[in-house]
Amino acid sequence: MKSKLREFLVFNRLFVAAALIALGFWLGFGMYGGWWIAWLPFLIAVLMVVAHFLIGPMTLIQKYVEEGDMDGAQKLLEKVKYPNLLYKPVRSSYYMLRANVSTMSDDLDKAEADLRKSLESGMPEKEFEGTAYLQLGSIALKKGNNKEAFEYLKKSVKLGLPDKENEAAAYLQLSGLCMQRRDFRSAKNYFAKAKSLKPKNEQIVSQINEMNKHMARIHG
Repeated sequence: MKSKLREFLVFNRLFVAAALIALGFWLGFGMYGGWWIAWLPFLIAVLMVVAHFLIGPMTLIQKYVEEGDMDGAQKLLEKVKYPNLLYKPVRSSYYMLRANVSTMSDDLDKAEADLRKSLESGMPEKEFEGTAYLQLGSIALKKGNNKEAFEYLKKSVKLGLPDKENEAAAYLQLSGLCMQRRDFRSAKNYFAKAKSLKPKNEQIVSQINEMNKHMARIHG
């Protein structure tokens, strides 16, 4: 019930604000001394209008992301008509989420553009900035821009990443790039860092096992 009420208020902030303004005028003109009470609905209306443009539906999106409902999250993202008006940290999260959706649909150009906008908006924490650079590095790899990918990935581990899985993924990609350059010493170093993190993700574990075979063939 609370969830439904919250969704109703978020989706209908402007209509509720208009109703509150009407209530305020009714109190002001219709009651003796009503202006002393009317300020309250006026204030709430102003706050709701501000929240509509500065926050949008972003407070609801986390629930969809946690449940893995990316279609639901995308529909909410599409409701944001003026992203440049969002409060900077909220705007950063908005573009980051939109980039994730674009990556899942393999629209790499849009994902890259949104990640850059997210970084320009300013990340609330360094590890989120690191995640953005990790994603940019992965996109650059898919596009075959290895030099760019290497720089992004190095920056991501330098800034810090939110968990061992992401960190191991970054080191594995760095190791693979060094292998392509025939910089075997650096490749081994990055691979050792990835292994030391002991990631649990099946895909990353599989990549480590596969790369372990290649590392065994490298002398020195």
